[in-house]
Amino acid sequence: MIRGDYYDAEHEAYRQAWRGFAERAVQPRQADWESAGIVDRDIWRLAGKQNLLCPWADPEFGGLGRTDLRYEQIAIEELARVAESGFAVPLHSGIVAPYLAAFGSAAQKQRYLTGAVDGERVLALAITEPGTGSDVAGIRTRAVADGEDWVLNGAKTFISNGINADTVVVAARTGEGHQLGLFLVHSGAPGFARGRKLDKLGLRTQDTAELFFDDVRVPRADVLGDPEQGFGMLMGQFALERLIVAMCAVAGAEAALQETVRYTRERSAFGRSVSRFQDTRFRLAAMRAEITGVQAFVDRCVLAYNDDRLTADEAAQAKLVATEVQGRVVDDCLQMFGGYGFMWEYPICRMFADARVQRIYGGTSEIMKEIIGRSMDL
Repeated sequence: MIRGDYYDAEHEAYRQAWRGFAERAVQPRQADWESAGIVDRDIWRLAGKQNLLCPWADPEFGGLGRTDLRYEQIAIEELARVAESGFAVPLHSGIVAPYLAAFGSAAQKQRYLTGAVDGERVLALAITEPGTGSDVAGIRTRAVADGEDWVLNGAKTFISNGINADTVVVAARTGEGHQLGLFLVHSGAPGFARGRKLDKLGLRTQDTAELFFDDVRVPRADVLGDPEQGFGMLMGQFALERLIVAMCAVAGAEAALQETVRYTRERSAFGRSVSRFQDTRFRLAAMRAEITGVQAFVDRCVLAYNDDRLTADEAAQAKLVATEVQGRVVDDCLQMFGGYGFMWEYPICRMFADARVQRIYGGTSEIMKEIIGRSMDL
């Protein structure tokens, strides 16, 4: 696939570090993680020791100071290459930690961002509730000021990294209308409980959980920014989150295509390679063209984000088209594997299962269409 000079020599050096890590430390442990339904904590520390988490963070907090989003994109591509989507580096590094960087005080960054960079502090973001998904304005978890603290009550669900997380950024209502706050809740806080680890169709190595807050006291030192302006903070970060999902989707589609090309070259039917049948070639060619087109758009959005030019509707477009393409690609690729594609031991089976949620989390495809439609004054 032609991407020109999109990546430079420093990017490629970072890629080699991630590729070696993914092949040596991640891929061999996938079966054990699948059985446990969670990755081992030490994998986060190993990644941190090799400077593979939050590369954008300032060196003051242990990061590499590489604010170029292409470094996050490389990590996503290398994890997709080994069909590992449960080790939630894109969430930790690309989605949650930026809340600390954008809205955290100097003390909060020193205390928590440093741990996120070195892998000692795993992060999660708690927005979704049992009765509230894409409608952030409908959040019912509530925080009430009490002296020098805020008292938090409510429940969250479908929280990725929910079991492993040391610190959770929790969105809670602090007033009427759109008055929300973002609160840092830490493992072991009195009244903070984790429910069951949810049994999912895909992302089998990722710990997704229910979280409960029963009179959890959050000191003012653990409030991110203005406790009445959380809605705006969330809206401001959603473009990045949706772009991260788009990056994951196109990387997943590319990995599925490469896996299928290898298989069809090796698999024989009626005395010749499956890849030599016209139907197979045409379908693979169509996937190649579609992925190349989406990749070009996602890459353009990444560069726009780097230049602070990415708009909310562009991010929504990227997520919509990338995740829809991924869904079609993994389905067609699995079909080419025949019965073997239905076997969990084959990566394409896991890729198929993992891809389905991409059109749901971070805002459903339907919500993306609504955002795009509004930008068109429809």
